[in-house]
Parts: sequence; structure tokens; C-alpha cells
Amino acid sequence: QVQLTESGGGLVQPGGSLRLSCQGSGIIFSSKAMSWFRQAPGKQRELLATIYMDGSTNYVNSVKGRLTISRDDAKNTVFLQIDSLKPEDTARYYCNEGLGRREYWSQGTQVTVSS
Repeated sequence: QVQLTESGGGLVQPGGSLRLSCQGSGIIFSSKAMSWFRQAPGKQRELLATIYMDGSTNYVNSVKGRLTISRDDAKNTVFLQIDSLKPEDTARYYCNEGLGRREYWSQGTQVTVSS
């Protein structure tokens, strides 16, 4: 059974940074394309970034330059570094395989950007 556990969220001031982590069990991240998503209150969940098996990455234009997705194969963990945080980044952040497998969604980690 695949289980994904996100962590690292919190309350941060505008302009700050956070590094989110996603640890997996029952799945080998290095053999999959893994993505980060977020869902803000009242909005649809959106794809932010993907890291592929070969380590290449892709970002949606709206966050390009502020987000960095990376992977530690030894720890089977995927990270999302978010810099220059803005209030509009406030959302719950999730990791999942590829474009998001329904059975893999977990609780996510809350990021709140506020002064």
C-alpha cells in the first residue's frame, strides 16, 4: 500500500522560504515522476512542479523561479523549496505521482503566508 506523508508547512511571513518534504512508503520515487500540488481555499487543486525519473524537472509558469523540486533517492523523499513566499501561496500542499493518482492523495501540509 502506497502512503505519502507531507511535512514542513507552517506560518511564514511574506518573503520567507519553506522547504516541504514528502516521504513515501510502498513506492520508489526514483522510478516514478513525482509532483507537488497545492489547493487554496475555494480553489481547485493545481499542479506546481514535477520531477522525472531522470531528475529533470518541470514547473508551471506561475511559480517558475520561486519553486524548486528535488529528490533524495536514498531517503525516498521529494522536496519542494518555496522562496519569496506571497500571501497567495497560502494553501495546502500535496505530493503525488505524476498528474495525481486518486488513491495516493494524503493529508498534505498547510502553508500559510501572513504578516
